Amino acid sequence: MSEHLNKQDFRDKVFDFEKNKEWKYEGTLPALVDFWAPWCGPCRMVGPVIDELSDEYAGKVNFYKINTDEEQDLAGLFGIQSIPSLLFIPVHGEPKMAMGALPKKELKRIIESDLIPSMQKSASVQ
Repeated sequence: MSEHLNKQDFRDKVFDFEKNKEWKYEGTLPALVDFWAPWCGPCRMVGPVIDELSDEYAGKVNFYKINTDEEQDLAGLFGIQSIPSLLFIPVHGEPKMAMGALPKKELKRIIESDLIPSMQKSASVQ
């Protein structure tokens, strides 16, 4: 299952935006962050897909959810104007944002091509 994050959790696990001006990912596994709200129809469609993927990629990718109604500061930090918005975070490098309810096939393609290879690269560097 995806883990719901509040502002403090986000600073601890993803990005401490109060301490760092430049992007610095705090995690050790790549991550996907789902910005959503309970009233959003497309969010309710993509939510179960995100949960399925979190089971499928357990131990390889962290999956987080941020309720934009409850965490407006985080939504503002990333300029979220429409939901769902998905933030793909490699272990090294810049995160990428995608908007809309992407199909499972497309989410898997991004995870396999952008997120998991970033972890393998970091393992070979150490």
